[in-house]
Amino acid sequence: MLVTTPAPPEMEAPAAAAWGSLDAFLAEVGTRAFRFAEAGLRNRDDALDAVQDAMMRMIAYQDRPAAEWTPLFWSILRRRIIDLQRRSRFRLRWMLPAVANDDPRGEDTGIDWADTGPGPAETQERGETYARLVEALRTLPARQREAFTLRVLEELDVATTAQVMGCSEGSVKTHLSRARQALNLQLEDVL
Repeated sequence: MLVTTPAPPEMEAPAAAAWGSLDAFLAEVGTRAFRFAEAGLRNRDDALDAVQDAMMRMIAYQDRPAAEWTPLFWSILRRRIIDLQRRSRFRLRWMLPAVANDDPRGEDTGIDWADTGPGPAETQERGETYARLVEALRTLPARQREAFTLRVLEELDVATTAQVMGCSEGSVKTHLSRARQALNLQLEDVL
């Protein structure tokens, strides 16, 4: 997703080393960030744009300690998603009132993100399960979806999740609890 460019020659050696480390960090987090953005935006192209923009903004923070990159990246991405959601709502409401979207889930609902398994039956089952999880996540309010994705899928701790979401740790726990309860009701036959 991010094109690697060599560090400018005028950069000092430690800064050049950080450039490579940031590149590795962004390469490692890219796929998960796309999934997070796609769940929030429900549009593949907008999700790709949001992730790319967040990655580009991270370059300005390459001199920060690597320990700060995870919460910083997720905060940047989350804010970018919220900006795109607001712009989309504004465009739909004021600029294109006659346009109706037949499929509110977006154009790429058939994407199979499941890992390849030993056989086609298991691959199909995993794909269907993941598709149901994505659909269930899309029914959740935004804050619950964010809390679940960051805490469960991204495995961030409560403090980091609170920092990313811009709320208290107690709010994260509340949103996560409500998300789990709603997902359990929707996916009880899968779990």
